[in-house]
Amino acid sequence: MVVEVTNSDAESIKRNLALVLQQIEQVESQTSRQQGSVRLLAVSKTKPVSSLEAAYAAGQRAFGENYVQEAVDKLQALSHLSDIEWHFIGPIQSNKSRQIAETMDWVHSIDREKIALRLNEQRPENLPPLNVCIQVNISGEESKSGILLEQLDDMVALIKKLPNLRLRGLMAIPAPQENHQAQCAVYAPLFHAFLELSKEDSMIDTLSIGMSGDLAAAIESGSTMVRVGTAIFGERDYSTK
Repeated sequence: MVVEVTNSDAESIKRNLALVLQQIEQVESQTSRQQGSVRLLAVSKTKPVSSLEAAYAAGQRAFGENYVQEAVDKLQALSHLSDIEWHFIGPIQSNKSRQIAETMDWVHSIDREKIALRLNEQRPENLPPLNVCIQVNISGEESKSGILLEQLDDMVALIKKLPNLRLRGLMAIPAPQENHQAQCAVYAPLFHAFLELSKEDSMIDTLSIGMSGDLAAAIESGSTMVRVGTAIFGERDYSTK
């Protein structure tokens, strides 16, 4: 069944998008960050193509997806919008890596050497190198994907040897924290690691942290890309997942 957003839904998405961008600008100003230094990734998982079209019409170009087949279907449906930037931000199964390598512009969730090697091998030669971030488990949760910080150097060294991948930075999804101060504290070691990497390599310019619940703390902690979905598109429907 094709789901279409109504005119009022489209206006709501436009309004929500403006509010999120305004919030980002306010936090940039409050934390002495350069205006425009934080990009917004609109997380559109489970949302219909028409919702993405509404956000696109309002000026949004970077979209994040978590499910491979859903992402590929949307990319095909919106292939006429050639300036959309597609980011894959979900866990990567080995049997789905080829679809990701062949379609995505960015991957935020590399957490295993095997996945990095497969994406490099499967990236078509006619496409530019795939922009990638290493996912780091900064909360030490066994249920969360991501490498530990002490494993970072080895993963960085591996990816830098792979010609069809371009290492752009780090990504993390921390455990929920009690307050703003605690949110900043959990991000601090990751920001330090990101700074060290970016000093060594100017191509490493992306710290993908921050969602609706910890947007201000993430920007204060050095985020260059925040991932926001519900605040733009509304609550998600996982009934078909």
